[in-house]
Amino acid sequence: MLDLVKYIVGQFAEDKDAVEYEVKEKDRVIEITVTLPSSDMGKVIGKQGKIAKAMRTLVHAATPSDSKKYVVEIREKDGDAVDFDTDEE
Repeated sequence: MLDLVKYIVGQFAEDKDAVEYEVKEKDRVIEITVTLPSSDMGKVIGKQGKIAKAMRTLVHAATPSDSKKYVVEIREKDGDAVDFDTDEE
């Protein structure tokens, strides 16, 4: 799933080498944190969060039903979480 997130972010981020990915596995959730430079934040999140929402939809669709839930969080380097998944199922 990380490869899918990397591919999508790579299509929009200009400074691909500055993007960092972190995967944390918890009880029922696997959290993928994408840390971007501030110059790429708007490009990856998109207007009104449309790109970020579409990325989460693709990750959700690609996740097997018997697998843990994936959560994608987008952060700004040296900043707080800017865009995170708030969908509850």
